[in-house]
Amino acid sequence: SVGEYHRTTIEMVPSKTLEAEQEKAEKDRLAEIKASLSDDELQEIIDKTTELKKLQGAEDPPEARATIPSLELNDLTRETTEYPIDVKENENDSGVTVVRHELGSTSGIAYVNFGVDLSGLSLDDLPLLPLMTRIMTDTGAGEYSDVALQRRIGTHTGGVDVDNMITGVKKEGAAQDAVGEGKHFVSKMFIRGKATSDKVDELFSIFNLILTDANLDSQSKVVEMLKETRTRLEASVQSAGHSYCNMRLSARHSVPGYIGEKMSGLTYLESVKEILKQAEEDWPALLARLEKIRSTILDETSCRAGMVLDITGDKNVLTKIQPSVDKFLNEIPGKPSEAKYHDFYAEEHPWVAEAEKEMNEIVPLDDEGFVVPTQVSYVGKGGLLYEPGESVSGSSTVISKFLRTGYLWDNVRVIGGAYGGFCTFAPSNGFFSYLSYRDPNLATTIDVYDATGDALIAAAEELENDPDALATAIIGAVGDLDSPLSPDQKGWLSLQRWLRREDAEYRQKFRDECLNTKPSDFREFGERLKNMKKGCLAVVSSKSAFEAAAEAGKSMTLKEVV
Repeated sequence: SVGEYHRTTIEMVPSKTLEAEQEKAEKDRLAEIKASLSDDELQEIIDKTTELKKLQGAEDPPEARATIPSLELNDLTRETTEYPIDVKENENDSGVTVVRHELGSTSGIAYVNFGVDLSGLSLDDLPLLPLMTRIMTDTGAGEYSDVALQRRIGTHTGGVDVDNMITGVKKEGAAQDAVGEGKHFVSKMFIRGKATSDKVDELFSIFNLILTDANLDSQSKVVEMLKETRTRLEASVQSAGHSYCNMRLSARHSVPGYIGEKMSGLTYLESVKEILKQAEEDWPALLARLEKIRSTILDETSCRAGMVLDITGDKNVLTKIQPSVDKFLNEIPGKPSEAKYHDFYAEEHPWVAEAEKEMNEIVPLDDEGFVVPTQVSYVGKGGLLYEPGESVSGSSTVISKFLRTGYLWDNVRVIGGAYGGFCTFAPSNGFFSYLSYRDPNLATTIDVYDATGDALIAAAEELENDPDALATAIIGAVGDLDSPLSPDQKGWLSLQRWLRREDAEYRQKFRDECLNTKPSDFREFGERLKNMKKGCLAVVSSKSAFEAAAEAGKSMTLKEVV
């Protein structure tokens, strides 16, 4: 009521013993239930559990599978889908490469991506890039406040975002299907947006504004962003720990993987805490780092050589917006330069040497456990199946899909009780990983992973006598290759293919190998799984789960995360 001055202050403090208390309560409750059961009742539960596991592990009989409508291999398109691309280097003598994708119809919309090179930055400043990309759209720019900038973007465009891209590329002279060393990659910041053709002038103006004049000096806003990022990451580790396990595993086996972990994984979480402390206690120093990042990527003498303007639209759109393109190329920062630009396809990326030193210290080849307050586990194991220079067949796509939807699904999810069990494989670097999601087990899941090679070899024998099952596996994998794409996704995929220097002949060869997968390919892949190189673990779980795993012979180096 008016004039009422009483108040109550409630301070909530998290309990450090809650997990142990809940575990003890559950054990006591189960022990009480067990004590109330007779020997016959206990045996009945055991028998039913045994029968359930037998049913869960059994394959559906051929006659049951035959009742499900399915495609035939002859129904599949054998040709790979290609998307149009036209590359024009140094357009209008601007020093900028312009890439165009002319599609049949984009309904009058232009999809635009503008990339700038990041390779001149220091490796120490890479954890600042996710913050930098948020600042560029969220703190205002030039004469526009944060609200006014968002209003302008919303009024004239279909949205503007800023992302960082680190992607491996084919080394000059290397075979297209050969595994790379992980030392050749491109690093770019892309401003991405879309607008109708009559609004592209506005879109380009916004691109230029946020690139050159974003309000970096906004301490309160930056501190708020960093606190939000820290909270989001800590919550994400507990709810999506499998993705952090995968990033950690990848970081141990390639420089691009390490950089990805440094900018979005568990290492990044630690960096965010340090950056937040600097933002609160020494803002001028952090501001100077942000300003240096901007001045480096917009260096007057060299920035244009690393710029890429990528446009997707139909013929009418591309023709109509050409004057806007000419104007944009004339107004962006930098000057055309004769200076030699780093050749990422022939030379190692400038970050490689320093990154490899950091990898040995920060992400060594070790079995790591990351402790968080949780009642489930996220279990990851990964390593290399192929050495640099070895060829990877398209059949690897079929086999990976087969494992995800078969052996791992049955043993980790159905029998093990996890919400998900799957695997990933990257033909570009030979890295393979097993992952589980919201898993009630830890040690037994690792045992399932370790038995995968033998299971795959046994499956190869069965597939020799079951061509229909082999065809089903191939069809499932091709379905992933042929996912429908929107116009902007087609242009973006085509750009990525060009950046990687991946040619159409290689893509067709990969698809042919996928469609012609044989049981012997399963057997060969299974042998590689049994002989995985540099295999190691990364697990997110609770302290008690790690203690139980250690008792089962699965010891790890533990690190507190939350």
